Amino acid sequence: MKTLLFTGILAAAFATSAVASSGDVATTPVGDIEKGKEKVGQICQACHGADGNGVPGQPVWPKLAGQHPEYIMKQLYNFKNNERYNVQMTPMAMPLTDEDVHNVAAYLASLEQSGGTAEAELVQLGESIFRAGNPKTGVPACSGCHGPTGMGANLSKFPRISGQFSEYTAQTLKYFRDGERANDPNGMMRGVAARMTDEEIAAVASYVEGLTQ
Repeated sequence: MKTLLFTGILAAAFATSAVASSGDVATTPVGDIEKGKEKVGQICQACHGADGNGVPGQPVWPKLAGQHPEYIMKQLYNFKNNERYNVQMTPMAMPLTDEDVHNVAAYLASLEQSGGTAEAELVQLGESIFRAGNPKTGVPACSGCHGPTGMGANLSKFPRISGQFSEYTAQTLKYFRDGERANDPNGMMRGVAARMTDEEIAAVASYVEGLTQ
């Protein structure tokens, strides 16, 4: 059974000063939203959906609606500069101009994310990893960077992970763990994922899909 998780006031107590203002989700315009909408319609919607919430049956392509604009821009530039590679995304990003990158980020950031649900049987372990990590193996709490509700922080380029497809989050963590993805600042995510088991990855991925404000 899947369930929607409401974090509420209690969860806010877990916030650190570094992410206390992480509610600035994807609302800072960084480009022309209308031009971004046009560009997304041309090259992005086939995989990420017209509304930025992905396409049915393809959860390995992430939701981008409501994502922080600074994070979207970073990823697009990483693809353009061969600092991150994906057989589908790299060719799409390469032709984008700086104006295109800003406009696309502004448009996607302006969209409302659809949210998601968590597998009830994975919530306990997922919440434990998300809020407290695993001190025995050195896995830090996800909330330390992504905030108590998984909303991330725009200026720090920590992405919103709440409501994201669990399949995509799990795949991304495994890519970091295996070194297949290496565009994380100072190897931060690679260091975290390297200490995580498949069970922990599945649980925390499911848990954050169900998170909401």
